[in-house]
Amino acid sequence: MSPTSDAAPARPATPRIAAIILAGGRASRLGGAAKPLLDIDGRTLLDRAVAAVADCEPIVVVGPPSPLQADVVWARETPSFGGPVAGIAAGLALIDSAEVYVLAADLPNAEAAVAVLRQHPPLSTDDKDDTGDGAGNGNDTDTDTENANHDGLCLTDAAGGMQWLLGRYRTASLRRAVAALPDSGRGASMRALLADLALTTRAAGDLAMDVDTWDELERARAMMSTHRRDDAIASASDEETT
Repeated sequence: MSPTSDAAPARPATPRIAAIILAGGRASRLGGAAKPLLDIDGRTLLDRAVAAVADCEPIVVVGPPSPLQADVVWARETPSFGGPVAGIAAGLALIDSAEVYVLAADLPNAEAAVAVLRQHPPLSTDDKDDTGDGAGNGNDTDTDTENANHDGLCLTDAAGGMQWLLGRYRTASLRRAVAALPDSGRGASMRALLADLALTTRAAGDLAMDVDTWDELERARAMMSTHRRDDAIASASDEETT
């Protein structure tokens, strides 16, 4: 028997998630260098950020357009160099998913760090519905009450510092937070944006490190070189034992 026309459509296994990558800062501690284009182990920091969220739709990169072999949407904050909150506002204008990853374009370990964020259960159960039941009717049947009360998740670095630009958030919560700030968040800090949101954290150690100085860039390059050497040694050892 063929299915009736009013059969409920199958729901996706996981909600669609968008991504906003902030790549428009001044990089003042790097002498104004184009930080997203700095190379670590043959890949730019921007390439690493985009690869980390390759399955997201859309991927909005807020910053000056740069050479990139990926399907992304480019946007600019208003005014240029208006700060991370202005960048997030520009990105939010181009997405409609229930959840969004927010990443800075200066994370050497972006892929591994986002993998940690992915381990957390979905903050929302449906693209267009943030109630928890997926029906959009206000009847919340989400059994994960604790998770339903969270506005987002962000990682902490080795020193315990909050990496707000390495997080996964409810889109609606970010929209409300931006709307509550004067001047659409221009010049506002991430602390001000997220002050009233209920966030949970995950310790990520060096996976959450960012690059703000030349010394940090060299440290990241050294770490990647060490990891590559260790992987090569482990691979050779595996071949010898087979």
